[in-house]
Amino acid sequence: MDKKLLTHFIKQGLKEDVGPGDHTSNACIPAKDTSRARCLIKDDGVLCGMEVAKSIFKIVDPKSTFRAFKRDGDAVNFGDIAFEVKCNTRKLLMAERLVLNTLQHLSGIATMADRFAAEVEGIKVKILDTRKTTPMMRFLEKYAVRCGGCYNYRNGLYDWIMIKDNHIDACGSIEEAIKQVKTYLKKKKLKLKITVETRNLVEVYEVLRVGGIHRIMLDNFAVPILKEAVAIIGNQYETEASGGVTLQNVRKVAGTGVNYVSAGALTHSAGQLDISLKVVKGS
Repeated sequence: MDKKLLTHFIKQGLKEDVGPGDHTSNACIPAKDTSRARCLIKDDGVLCGMEVAKSIFKIVDPKSTFRAFKRDGDAVNFGDIAFEVKCNTRKLLMAERLVLNTLQHLSGIATMADRFAAEVEGIKVKILDTRKTTPMMRFLEKYAVRCGGCYNYRNGLYDWIMIKDNHIDACGSIEEAIKQVKTYLKKKKLKLKITVETRNLVEVYEVLRVGGIHRIMLDNFAVPILKEAVAIIGNQYETEASGGVTLQNVRKVAGTGVNYVSAGALTHSAGQLDISLKVVKGS
């Protein structure tokens, strides 16, 4: 995880929530008071965000102590304690919502990724995430996907060429789009892999005719047609199924023999794991 991005995320998150000050805590909590709190798991799933939580407490109170009982990627159940923290009480309450929002959200994604991975167990395929992420949280959400047992695709528009339907339509044809991409990469001296999205078998054949790419994306293909497309492509290029992939159909999609299945649902449809932070009385 990129530490600079994490620190920026935490500082911006605190700025958004705290603003000029936590007036409630400042009004009723003595400035030098300290408290102990426990992070309680109230749902079953996969935990993610422990390092983020620890970092948040260290930023608000460098003297805070953080005792972890679970790690990112661990399976957790109702009643588990994820961590215990001792911190200046005002700072603890200041950090509480950012800690929980992040922990619950990332754990939801990790849990979703774990379920996707379980659905394709025994099949030689990799489940990939997409760019359908929350703005400014992509690095965290992709980390959560890895914690859940799935894989990251491209980080953004800069590290992988993906020629999609709009690029093809704007260029006029698949052949022209591939040609323009190759010219651009050569001019810029870039070595990036190329994926071409196809919408039907006619486009698959066109990509095969033009060649010089790395992966063919088969977008929203019905399972029988998807299986046929994979057979046509064979070992010439990597294959990726995309579009409308859910927990309910991912095994059928993976069973067609594709190398990869990309699923936006890993991030955009994940719920939240129920988690709370409670001050230990008498601490």
